[in-house]
Amino acid sequence: MDRQRAHSKRRLALVGVLVACSAYGAQTAVSALRSAAAASPPQRAAVPASATTHYEYVFVDGAVYVYDIDHRMALVRRLQLPGITSIKGVGADLSNHMLYISHGGDGGGNGNGSLAAYDLLTNLIVWDQPYSRGIDSFAISRDGSRIFMPDGELSTDGVWSVLDASNGNVLGTITAGGSGSHNTIVGATGRDVYLGPRNSNYLIVASTATDQVVRRVGPLYSGVRPFTINGHETVAYTTATGLLGFQVSSLVTGRVLYTVNLASRFSYPAGWPLTAPSHGIALSADERQLWVIDTPNADVHVFDVSGVPRRAPRLIKTVRLSQTFAGQQADCSLDCERDGWLQTSVSGCYVFVGDTGDVISTASMRRVAYLPALRNSREMLEIDWRGGRPIATSTRSSLGHWTGRGRPPAPRCA
Repeated sequence: MDRQRAHSKRRLALVGVLVACSAYGAQTAVSALRSAAAASPPQRAAVPASATTHYEYVFVDGAVYVYDIDHRMALVRRLQLPGITSIKGVGADLSNHMLYISHGGDGGGNGNGSLAAYDLLTNLIVWDQPYSRGIDSFAISRDGSRIFMPDGELSTDGVWSVLDASNGNVLGTITAGGSGSHNTIVGATGRDVYLGPRNSNYLIVASTATDQVVRRVGPLYSGVRPFTINGHETVAYTTATGLLGFQVSSLVTGRVLYTVNLASRFSYPAGWPLTAPSHGIALSADERQLWVIDTPNADVHVFDVSGVPRRAPRLIKTVRLSQTFAGQQADCSLDCERDGWLQTSVSGCYVFVGDTGDVISTASMRRVAYLPALRNSREMLEIDWRGGRPIATSTRSSLGHWTGRGRPPAPRCA
């Protein structure tokens, strides 16, 4: 009986399509079918409405590849992003089911850029706002209303634009100082936004309520490259130009606590072409481990940071990657060097390695999968779905989210 009912529903749906073809023409009916198909989440097969599915989104010029984390990282979908190239940043806001993509020039000789808003439910680009300045790796306010957009690492003004997330319009600016506005993080509390100018030796902290600078952290080793912070927003972990390793700083006092220089233990050849040899850093979900990329040696180093700030980080594991960082990304239009990037999954069970394609289990500290698209990208994030709607997301920068008392719980990984 159930099969007969399902068959009858399919026949009625087909009749509806034929009627649409008759009344409005074949092209309109086909468009309706495409819109209906696009509105479904990127799942492999039918799943219960109450089930949560987990997907890793990897962005390349003109497309995004979607991998099913729950089914051995299988590729389940390739979504078109027409006109979207030279991607510099990605982020999602679940309150309006919108995915934001910064693309184009990152200032200076690379020119100006744009911000696109992509509806996750319809898989359509809703708007694409161009700017008279560059763009880069942005962050979204916790309420989803505003976007903090850097002018780009090749810019000279040290400015972040504050954008209206509903349309991309500029609401104001934050002047961080220095030059090379680059990486951005909004902390777990939403109280502050953290600004990383590539060519400044200070990490800048600004209030999200006033858009005013409230603190400078440093002086740091040499510029601010990829960085992360803990959930309570008391500690920052920063990488730097010319440093194989990272620094630990207090966000309370603004002072550097520890500098971890790996060049004494691992090869860092003179003239290494990538300016930031540790261009990837991620804090584990329980904030006990810090994962740091090592491009000269094609490794990821894992540190015990459970004692920070009282004790210095301690190296506990080195994971050899399947690929080196030599060469350039395929099908890339701008900034194509394989600099590397690290992003942890929402569960805390996996670390995704940009520009090599590797996926590492945080439980075994071994490589467990390879995503071909990730070999040619460092723009990625996770989006989880339930009942046909997105319900959770990572950020591109893997920061701590624990704001409760005591230690955050350890991730439960199979």
